[in-house]
Amino acid sequence: METTAKKVAAELLGIKAVFLSPAKPFTWASGIKSPIYCDNRLILTAPKARKVVEEAIAATVREKFPEAEVLMGTSTAGIAHAACAAWILDMPMGYVRGGNKDHGRGNRIEGKLEKGQKVVVIEDLISTAGSCIEVVEALREAGADVLGVVSIFTYGMQKGLDRLAAANVTNYSLSNFNTLCEVAVEENYITPEEEVRLKKFMANPSDESWMA
Repeated sequence: METTAKKVAAELLGIKAVFLSPAKPFTWASGIKSPIYCDNRLILTAPKARKVVEEAIAATVREKFPEAEVLMGTSTAGIAHAACAAWILDMPMGYVRGGNKDHGRGNRIEGKLEKGQKVVVIEDLISTAGSCIEVVEALREAGADVLGVVSIFTYGMQKGLDRLAAANVTNYSLSNFNTLCEVAVEENYITPEEEVRLKKFMANPSDESWMA
């Protein structure tokens, strides 16, 4: 039986929301050469993939956080996914800005949020987890009881895992890097040899020896 992680990975690969290119690596903002590029915003323009992803987010919230009262999306990529999942779950939602507005009421958190409400954060991608943790901390400062995070995809980087643990944040990702590699080989997006190179990169992104 196909797992949710493999099903989501197949959809992300199919619409090139996650693109694997060991032969012609991408350059991250940090300058690191990477064989993987992720743009989950493309999910919104692909109805079939969108249905799979949003229903999986909703199912994960139901299963892992049954006491959740509000969904909060990360700005900006998590907002639409939080809205779609909240519609499925018939729950209120809002989102957290990267910083306070410089006009009006100066809000950082948009949407109604009462102190003590149980919140689940919806995130599109977890890499080093820095921005996700900032959102959780902003919600905690506002008095929310943050139950955890549901993300679409995670690279599974050790730095991100360590940061989440240190911040006492529980994350459930629909799919992950290892599953993506497995599906990519099964569906002939990459060769087994390229999978080895991808995993070598992920073990230490700053080591460029995987390109040799």
